[in-house]
Amino acid sequence: MTQLTLVIGNKNYSSWSLRPWLVMKQFGLEFNEIRIPLYDNLDYSSKIRQYSPSGKVPVLLHDTQTVWDSLAICEYLAETFPTLQWWPEDKAARALARCITAEMHSGFQNLRQNMPMNCRTKYPGKGLASGVQQDIDRITSIWEESRQKFGAGGNFLFGNFAIADAFFAPVVLRFLAYDVLLDPISRDYVETVLALPAMQEWINAANSETEILSQYEF
Repeated sequence: MTQLTLVIGNKNYSSWSLRPWLVMKQFGLEFNEIRIPLYDNLDYSSKIRQYSPSGKVPVLLHDTQTVWDSLAICEYLAETFPTLQWWPEDKAARALARCITAEMHSGFQNLRQNMPMNCRTKYPGKGLASGVQQDIDRITSIWEESRQKFGAGGNFLFGNFAIADAFFAPVVLRFLAYDVLLDPISRDYVETVLALPAMQEWINAANSETEILSQYEF
């Protein structure tokens, strides 16, 4: 099979890029990585458009196929490698996993805007603008429901690692950076995700980047 190539942005800031990258790492897929720093100069958009018709990252290249958008990439991978357990086996668990993944994909705008992902710096107490705590409460309630209903087989939302966990991985990094107060279930889940070797690899790479994007810094 032709080598997969994933085009991503800065690891320190690009939460959308982390999602498919983490999925591919966790499921042991070999892939090339092209990193295009975001907003570093006027030419960054044209560089991305060499690969992505939307002009955004991430984008997956495979044979003649181009797949952009993080959720579309994960679904494409699930179809391309059907023997891997991308979603929970149980139908009810799978339905919930898809619901919360889609909710994370399209929602929580207050959290996104006021607590941008930043792996290198800690901002305890920052970012709690209007609506942010409501987003945090909703996310932790999702984690609690998933863990209590379907998490008995392991330490992830549905026991074993799945696409849903990758979609909440940037939130884990946000909660860490902003020192968000969490309940015991959520704290345990954050520690589980952070302990993944792939997450540590991403964080280490983010710490070695030199680009500073002021819009993501306090």
